[in-house]
Amino acid sequence: MAGRERGEAAKGASRPGDGGGRQGAWVIPVLVALIGAFMSILDSSIVNVAIPTIMHVFNTDTSTVEWVVTIYMLALGVVVPLSGWLGDKLGFKKLYILALVLFTFGSLLCTLSWNVDSLIAARVVQALGGGLIMPTTMAMVYRMVPQERIGSAMGVLGIALFVAPAIGPTLGGYLVEYVDWRWIFTINLPIGVLGVLLSLVYLPDFPPAGAGSLDVGGAVTAAVGLFTLLLALSKGADWGWTSEAIVLLFYTSAVSLGLFVYLELTCPNPLLELRVFRYPAFTLANLMVVATTIGLFGGIFYIPLFLQTVRGLGAMETGMLSMPGALASALMMPVTGRLYDRIGPRLMAVAGLLVAALTTYQFHNLDVITPDRVLVTWMVLRSISISFASMPAQTAALAGLPPELVGRASAMTNIINRVSGSFGIAILTSILNHRTALHSMQLASQVTADNPAVVDFFQRAGVYLGGGAAEQVKSLATTYLAAKVSQAAFVRGIDDLFIIMTAFTLVGVLPAFFLRKGSGGRPGIGVSE
Repeated sequence: MAGRERGEAAKGASRPGDGGGRQGAWVIPVLVALIGAFMSILDSSIVNVAIPTIMHVFNTDTSTVEWVVTIYMLALGVVVPLSGWLGDKLGFKKLYILALVLFTFGSLLCTLSWNVDSLIAARVVQALGGGLIMPTTMAMVYRMVPQERIGSAMGVLGIALFVAPAIGPTLGGYLVEYVDWRWIFTINLPIGVLGVLLSLVYLPDFPPAGAGSLDVGGAVTAAVGLFTLLLALSKGADWGWTSEAIVLLFYTSAVSLGLFVYLELTCPNPLLELRVFRYPAFTLANLMVVATTIGLFGGIFYIPLFLQTVRGLGAMETGMLSMPGALASALMMPVTGRLYDRIGPRLMAVAGLLVAALTTYQFHNLDVITPDRVLVTWMVLRSISISFASMPAQTAALAGLPPELVGRASAMTNIINRVSGSFGIAILTSILNHRTALHSMQLASQVTADNPAVVDFFQRAGVYLGGGAAEQVKSLATTYLAAKVSQAAFVRGIDDLFIIMTAFTLVGVLPAFFLRKGSGGRPGIGVSE
């Protein structure tokens, strides 16, 4: 009954006089919705570069200040499952504005925070709004835009999906270094207020769609399951994957999510409609989303890690090297959207994944002496190819669904995005640590007293240090050599990691062959062409 009511409301929302005959009338509303989406995603990455400064200002330790980042991700995971039901209950325009207000208010609290605990609490408020923005934005886009133009709309929305995580560290580094760390939150205030005002004027109305009563059991089990899973994935490397706390978190997550699946399949009005996985296009597209998300976030995370750890670059310098790739992705998004509308997702996704795999593989040649121009070229080509692969998958996942299921399905897609990103980073970090330790042992075993290269190094060190005391020269030379061994092991570990990321990317090629554009003929609501 609730699904039928949602479907009737969705069909009935397209009324004469709402802009149904205006060419491209959906463009301005999509751009307005992009404001909130961009801000919420940007805030997931912009804070990272400010962590050392925050730790110093509030005189706290690393384990405590890390919760400024971790709690935001955890709160997002808890609130996202509620977005579909809230959208049906309140109407997606009201929910979007409410989420943007809550996000902006949370940003204000972050700006005014007086200690690390108040900042962590403010980040929770910020995330409760931010977590609702992205799935609500996607649900509105699929209701506002006619089926034949959905690729172009998602191309615009993709600017937030791909560019915001890339420019976050650059912008954050600039604000922390040249302005003040609080400005990473302060900049959200005028943009948030502007976004609310523009939303009131330009977003079409989305009337409530018979959401029914809240599935409390589903909400609780989803919140517990996702919270414990994301916490385990984010803290596994620090606490130890086999530690009692991590094992207990994984166990709690498995039980909670198992119970959640049972409740959703037996509840007459489920919080998340798991039956959307009966649509092959949705299932296959999300399998591809997992592969591309791991590849995307792997590059965003490990390339800057290499540049800062091995090259010794600062946040601003690292961000400037990453900027061309982000800009290339932004410029290509409208192009990929147009191509999606013309040729569909299959050819784009397959070609994009193959090129992404090739460019990702090139990064296994990273070294201390790799020229900056080579790095930038690889990053630009990789960003363009991932844009070609990921945007069609994100679009095709929802394009073939009935309008009344899009809100719940977009929440599901966002959950898959966040969990796969966290899972990918956790697994890849564990592999990196293992490979680095292995290479370190292999390299250390070659540093022996009878190795001619080692003997020559100590002799040169003695000459360079001016022939001081033998023991002092040996101590300094040994320390330097150990640091070089550690650095070389880390570089080799990073190189191995990009080979594994190449394999992850290639896994997505198989489901990409089965992507379809959708049934077509679904009218946009309120602002269709």
